[in-house]
Amino acid sequence: MANNKKNVRVVELFAGVGGFRVGLERCAKDVFRTVWANQWEPGQKGQWAYKCYSERFGADAHCVNKDISTVIEQVPEHDLLVGGFPCQDYSVASTGAKGIEGKKGVLWWSINDIVRKRHPQFILLENVDRLLKSPTKQRGRDFGIILKCLYDEGYAVEWRVINAAEYGNIQRRRRTFIFAFKDTTKQFARIKKHMETEGEFEWLVRDGFFAESFPVKQEHHDKKKPTELDLDEYEDLVTVSDMFHATFYNSGVMYAGKIYSEELSPDYNGPQKLLGDIVLEEPVDDKYFISQDQIEKWEYMKGSKKIERTSKEGFTYQFSEGAIAFPDPLDRPARTMLTSEGTANRSSHVITDKLTGKYRRLTPEECERINGFDTGWTDTGTPERQRYFIMGNALVVPLIEKMGGKLLEIM
Repeated sequence: MANNKKNVRVVELFAGVGGFRVGLERCAKDVFRTVWANQWEPGQKGQWAYKCYSERFGADAHCVNKDISTVIEQVPEHDLLVGGFPCQDYSVASTGAKGIEGKKGVLWWSINDIVRKRHPQFILLENVDRLLKSPTKQRGRDFGIILKCLYDEGYAVEWRVINAAEYGNIQRRRRTFIFAFKDTTKQFARIKKHMETEGEFEWLVRDGFFAESFPVKQEHHDKKKPTELDLDEYEDLVTVSDMFHATFYNSGVMYAGKIYSEELSPDYNGPQKLLGDIVLEEPVDDKYFISQDQIEKWEYMKGSKKIERTSKEGFTYQFSEGAIAFPDPLDRPARTMLTSEGTANRSSHVITDKLTGKYRRLTPEECERINGFDTGWTDTGTPERQRYFIMGNALVVPLIEKMGGKLLEIM
């Protein structure tokens, strides 16, 4: 590493309000230095996440507020590429003289272009857990394309679906984390040596990137057999796009084109943070409280129900949904926050206020705490509705802190 471990150059894509950056800098601010960032919210005039990012990181923000596909040439040399990108349709097609081309507007291809141009030593990405199963009609194809892209550029890859609450955090938020490392790194040399004497399972449960920070039970699950595939059986990305299908479980590794995936169970015995730990113990503005005449509406939204609906084709069907706790218990982790948290919505949290005993919604500050940000992180002139929206999109920062610690060990 050119920086001799004293200065890890970081590029943060789809930066939001800086979840990756906050976590890495909490881990080692003197080591992780963000040299370039990008945040662009299509169709949003205010660009509130970008403004918050720029305000919080000031002159050192280095954040570009443009569509990433238009500024790829600006991305500088870096050691670590991070970002949370959306789950989209990653299919590709052959376009004759132009070769292979992915669908326009799909953000994975911008990431891939940056990887091909700069070849960072390490890549750490975040996505929703359904990425591993998409699309519905060709299970696993989209993730298979990602793995093939990285394999073609000389990377090994490890992934894990992590539910933050299962490792002591306040929120039950499941996300897929993807860690890739170049064949020039010490980590690649480690996995090569490991695979010569051990196996993929041992790497996942003991020696891999996620194993120590996010421990799992070191046992096989008989009910779910491992998936084993070889990317060398697929000629190119078009072949993967057309033919690939696989069952990807919550943990896996890809080395030398060989894919291994298995369902693993968390084995965490540390302290557990709860929703009540972050609830304000001071007077809260009246606007957050639910009036008596609104309670019946909330009880209906939160309750179980069956509703008869009619499809576009004219077919009648029963729409069903189960009950959600009302109010949300303070002695458990929070549910997954969505971008609609700030509205009167079935998925929005309702708690019992600690001072008054009355029902109310969460404040923006409490939502920041649920994700592990400093209280008031988004209080930078951002409209309140957007503060909720931003947190619904954000990372659980303590997870990134742990991953940053592991990065320091292996670099």
